[in-house]
Amino acid sequence: MTQGLDEALRQLDLPHLQRRFRDQSAFLYLPQFLPPPLVEMLRRAVDEVQPDINRNYLPGHKQGGSVSRHAIDARAPAVAALYRDATLKRFLAGLAGEPLEESPADDPHAYALYFYTQAGDHIGWHYDTSYYAGRRYTLLLGVMDESSCRLDYELHTRTPGRSPEAGSVQIPPGGLVFFDGDKLRHRITPSKAGERRVSLTFEYLTDARMSPWGRLISNLKDSFAYFGFRQVFGRRRAGTARSP
Repeated sequence: MTQGLDEALRQLDLPHLQRRFRDQSAFLYLPQFLPPPLVEMLRRAVDEVQPDINRNYLPGHKQGGSVSRHAIDARAPAVAALYRDATLKRFLAGLAGEPLEESPADDPHAYALYFYTQAGDHIGWHYDTSYYAGRRYTLLLGVMDESSCRLDYELHTRTPGRSPEAGSVQIPPGGLVFFDGDKLRHRITPSKAGERRVSLTFEYLTDARMSPWGRLISNLKDSFAYFGFRQVFGRRRAGTARSP
């Protein structure tokens, strides 16, 4: 299921990447990360989840399609196996410099696919705000990119004594972006007619505790802005039952 990942990670210079991650205020971009068999697995997952794409539109902020972990679990369980891969989690914890936990089984955002397939699909400037007690790290993986969309970002916006540093990248299939969601201000620029971009996110935590009020707010946000009420509330119990 994670063919070639161990070997790919052994080729990386972890101490060097740790320094880059720290120097960039908990941000790292690698244009090549996943081996081709895993990229192909994710491409197949994109085909399998097509019936569950939820189109969303928030005027002035975002437009696009999303599929939550609950729908992914039902149609493309290989994605969950990659999310839980022990070697991948050790590598990411090494970058972060602290232990990481999987997101709870009832979190629809634990792993999700995002589709930029219509003209104007985008998401405006934001942070990946965490409602958890600890930090939430985002792993963003490129799956398909036949578009002009870019990940624009600003480093050090919450670093005392540092001026913000702007950057912009396109994430090719198999590429990686890893960051602390509460530190990186970022956006995805609008797609054009006929373009197609699909990305996958994994969310890992340092402390998975969340208050009932925080969970309600988080689920309502996910319902309106991403996955729809059916995926967040209607499928949540089914997704929880399937998770080990």
